[in-house]
Amino acid sequence: MEIKEIQASDTWQIRHDVMWPDQPFEFVQLAEDNSGQHYGVFEDGKLVSIVSCFIKGKEMQFRKLATLETHQGRGIASFLLEYILHSAKEKNLEKVWCNARSSKKSFYEKFGMKDTFKTFVKENQEFTIMEIIL
Repeated sequence: MEIKEIQASDTWQIRHDVMWPDQPFEFVQLAEDNSGQHYGVFEDGKLVSIVSCFIKGKEMQFRKLATLETHQGRGIASFLLEYILHSAKEKNLEKVWCNARSSKKSFYEKFGMKDTFKTFVKENQEFTIMEIIL
């Protein structure tokens, strides 16, 4: 597995296929994509997992962490999340946070992220804000 910085447009297909397949393709294109840093995990030259990071002040929000269904359950997303958390520490950021699907909360807790209990619903999916203080 290899992690590389990628373009925002490189993330869109996986975002769509994994997270929002029932929505129009444009639904996964974020207005702020051009201001983010985007990373992908490659296996045998194929992009299989992605995440988008947005830094504001001393905080980083990561969004759209997704792995192709055929590659899930093998630790790829964990590898990518560890990478961006390490990167945030190297940049002397103070906090990393995300809007996690409530059903995935336990995944983020394995990395020391805490539930803030600030929840919302988007397209019939419940989300909770998870964060870690570095």
